[in-house]
Amino acid sequence: MAKNVTKMIKLQIPAGAATPAPPVGTVLGPAGINLQEFCTKYNDATKDKRGDILPVEITVYEDRTFDFVIKTPPAAFLIKKTAGIKKGASKGSKEQVGTLTRAQLREIAETKLPDLNAYTVEEAMKIVEGTALNMGVKIVD
Repeated sequence: MAKNVTKMIKLQIPAGAATPAPPVGTVLGPAGINLQEFCTKYNDATKDKRGDILPVEITVYEDRTFDFVIKTPPAAFLIKKTAGIKKGASKGSKEQVGTLTRAQLREIAETKLPDLNAYTVEEAMKIVEGTALNMGVKIVD
């Protein structure tokens, strides 16, 4: 028999660094799941990506069990990491804070492709390029 889903929770947690303390504990505590068990499973699943921020979708069932799906890092995080900047421009596309090459853009798009609404790498590159331009990161050939 299928389990009944009671909640779907989306969080962004640093890879390999989940703890029962806030923000994880304050969001998952009311859902009634075992925080320590979640943190242990999440940290084991993400220990190879340490340092990245990873979105996770947690499905909580009626019997207080849970499943989770780890997504790819946000495009903005990957752009900042690749461009070597701390944050995007405060004035958006009117201000330039960094640059990316087409090769770096393709690499980010290939990483993000499973989570984007795109069928090809070229389509994914357009989506990531739009995010980069809005962050003030210029794309150079």
